[in-house]
Amino acid sequence: MKKTIGNTISWTRRLSLTALLAGAVAGLGLAVPAAQAADKTIKVGIISGEDEDVWRAVTAEAAKKGLTIKTVVFNDYTQPNEALERGDIDANAFQHKPYLDNQIKQHGYHIVPVGYTGVWPIGLYSRKVKSVADLPKGAQIGVPNDPSNEGRALRVLQNEGLIKLKDGTGILATIADITENPKGLKIKELDAGVVGRAIDDLDAAVVNTDWALKAGLSPAQRIAQEPIKDNPYRNFIAVKQGKENEDWVKTLVASYQNEAVRAVFEKVYKGTGLIAY
Repeated sequence: MKKTIGNTISWTRRLSLTALLAGAVAGLGLAVPAAQAADKTIKVGIISGEDEDVWRAVTAEAAKKGLTIKTVVFNDYTQPNEALERGDIDANAFQHKPYLDNQIKQHGYHIVPVGYTGVWPIGLYSRKVKSVADLPKGAQIGVPNDPSNEGRALRVLQNEGLIKLKDGTGILATIADITENPKGLKIKELDAGVVGRAIDDLDAAVVNTDWALKAGLSPAQRIAQEPIKDNPYRNFIAVKQGKENEDWVKTLVASYQNEAVRAVFEKVYKGTGLIAY
């Protein structure tokens, strides 16, 4: 009987020591085994449309790695950065560096890119003419009115010899920087999401590829396109500054940059968008 009591006391002491040790580990903030770590859930802001299909594939890949992604869908470019800055979402994926740089300049956002996704070469589309040479004098040309995409659109027109921009003009060129316009083009500044849908009222329009798809424009109606080589307009995943080295960010990027997502991306965009990593 005494032996049994002694063993019971010894076992109780071991349990107490184990509990104390566990408490000490927790108190020191030491890492627990990965199997015991809680899964992470994040919100990612994206633009509505084809990218929703791509992000369903990204979400599936992330789930395999213990990361749960809830996508938050926006309908225009102005909202996702504001939501990220406020902390309403944890990341977004919709923009290129010139756009983000301009947003930071305007609003003081603390947002950084963490991994490239795709590039959508901007193009000049028309339902009225078959080539740039067919554009009449005084043709009405629509361009996006946000600073980064307007400059991008004007460079497409310059590359085609339709206009000339002031020497030294950067990527944020505006119509005020046009020094030569031999055809007397009438350039209409419109919201990026509107310019493609307004094409029937224009002779041609420079439209971002994702908005071109939404407007029902096909590659066959694209009469000019920006160069792909050394393109500064690669899109990326972005997070708040200071979070770029967190483990979930690395997992998020890896969940996008893989062959399974590439296959969905290529199926959805049919060559109009290109993988950029």
